[in-house]
Amino acid sequence: MGFYEGLNEEKYDRQYKDRDLAKRIVGYFTAQRKRVAVIVVVTVFLAVISAAQPVIISKALDTLKTLPSVNASLLIGGIVLFIGVADWGLNWARRRLTVRTVGDVVLNLRALAFRAAVEHDLSFYDQFSSGRIVSRVNADTSTLGELVIIITDVSAQILNAVLLGIVIVRTEWHLSLLLFGFLPFIFLLALLFRRMARKVTKSGMQAMADVNSAIKETVSGIAIAKNFRQEAGIFETFNAANQTSYRVNVWRGFILALVWPALNTLAGISTAALVYAGGLSAAHGAVTIGAWYLFIISLGRFFDPVMNLSAFWSNIQSGLSAAERIFALMDAEPNVVQLEKQDVPKLKGGIRFENVSFRYAETEPVLVDFSLDIHPGEDLAIVGHTGAGKSSLAKLIARFYEFQSGRILVDGADIRTFDLQQYRRQLGIVSQVPFLFSGTVAENIRYACPDPECVTEADILSMARKIGDGEWLETLPDGLGTVVGERGAMLSMGQRQLVALLRVLMQKPAIFVLDEATASIDPFTEWQIQQALGMILAESTSILIAHRLSTIKAADRIIVLEKGRIIEEGSHDGLLRQGGHYATLYNTYFRHQSLAYVEQVREMVTK
Repeated sequence: MGFYEGLNEEKYDRQYKDRDLAKRIVGYFTAQRKRVAVIVVVTVFLAVISAAQPVIISKALDTLKTLPSVNASLLIGGIVLFIGVADWGLNWARRRLTVRTVGDVVLNLRALAFRAAVEHDLSFYDQFSSGRIVSRVNADTSTLGELVIIITDVSAQILNAVLLGIVIVRTEWHLSLLLFGFLPFIFLLALLFRRMARKVTKSGMQAMADVNSAIKETVSGIAIAKNFRQEAGIFETFNAANQTSYRVNVWRGFILALVWPALNTLAGISTAALVYAGGLSAAHGAVTIGAWYLFIISLGRFFDPVMNLSAFWSNIQSGLSAAERIFALMDAEPNVVQLEKQDVPKLKGGIRFENVSFRYAETEPVLVDFSLDIHPGEDLAIVGHTGAGKSSLAKLIARFYEFQSGRILVDGADIRTFDLQQYRRQLGIVSQVPFLFSGTVAENIRYACPDPECVTEADILSMARKIGDGEWLETLPDGLGTVVGERGAMLSMGQRQLVALLRVLMQKPAIFVLDEATASIDPFTEWQIQQALGMILAESTSILIAHRLSTIKAADRIIVLEKGRIIEEGSHDGLLRQGGHYATLYNTYFRHQSLAYVEQVREMVTK
């Protein structure tokens, strides 16, 4: 089917048996067992009352035929009215309890799915679109909740049909054989649609996830799109995904629309046959008029759950597909695996790479048999061309990625034996493009410890004023209460870097990793950033992926990487004297950067 081409089924998706899905879904309701017990009891009462109505009317028809009276009619009418009111009340109570119970389960399941998504390592997000992950956490959990509500409704109807079945077999078993004879054909027809419905439903959900992914990516990069005047291009990208979703869902609707007419036709044939056979039996006195009525009404009650089950088949398949996608996200194997979960003491910061090999993809080795010692408290600068492996070293230290062989030791202990959360609490990381969350400057600075009692505003102000005498705070319209906007868009790049460095300063990490920004900033902000950086370097072991000459000169040692190998190491002056790769880098890049910096200072002084 051409409609399915281009749809993105993630590599971590897997097929689950319906029985396994059902068992797992039921497991999430164990915490709600008291409510579930009440729902079951109410459903049983509801089925008994609903089944009693046609039986009572059937008996009433026979009674009124032989002993017609006003009192008898009023009594029967009152009983039917009472049954109707009780049926409405019990239905309302059951639905209310069911919606509340399912809502609590969906709330918990969504939290578990989101936690699973958050705990996946960075390599997971390198491979899979965050927009599709959002679709699983949000939309699919809601769809699963709808499935459970539908099943409870159909279950009540099935129980009602079973009770009626017992009554009609005891009333006239010859006609009941005719009635039951049609049921296998209905079930067979429903099962024929099952496999196709599951396939087209899952494809529809994948297509919708592609649309969500296109929207998210476009909105995230809207500034770049506008800068390069690509509004039409991004619309085409979205429109292509949207058109695919449209075609898949139209085809899905066409397939599923066949179910109801087919079952309706079969129900009509069954009703006609029963009316004819029952009419002949009643005419010959084999059954009473009341019993004939009971069979005609029971036919509808038997068909209702099967018809509804088939009518809601798309919803049921959507729910099962949603469950499959949610559980696949939760069950995806992590690439980063900790061998143990040992408590992590206060780290000194000694780091050793022992013959480490690492690659992002099978055919793209980044580090091969790599070894390096970083001493506690040392400030190590890493330089090299793009793709040399600089950022990869930092990501491996932070355990964002899994290396394929060798060992990484921190204070003599294998990094894979640490409790990962405890370990990362002692890491301070500033990425090349500092990410700020929507909120205020103060909220971003205390991000590692959001409790105001943990990091007070006075603590933040005291630390902030140590940087350039706090003059950078005066550039913020509302000081620490300044709203930073989405991703920090309302701050300059220099301000974002200062906030990111202050966030690390408040954390007081044992190991500091800086992937330095390449964006140009004015000399005054540069000086402020160097002050903040100096305070961090004084208290930690630091790995600096350096792009500024000032940062490189401040390091205790510099290593030069090329294709994942250390080709030079030493101090700035010592490496320059060697006249090797570092000297070439300095003369072609850092020296010009230094001259540009001096020129900027001269211009500021002149102004």
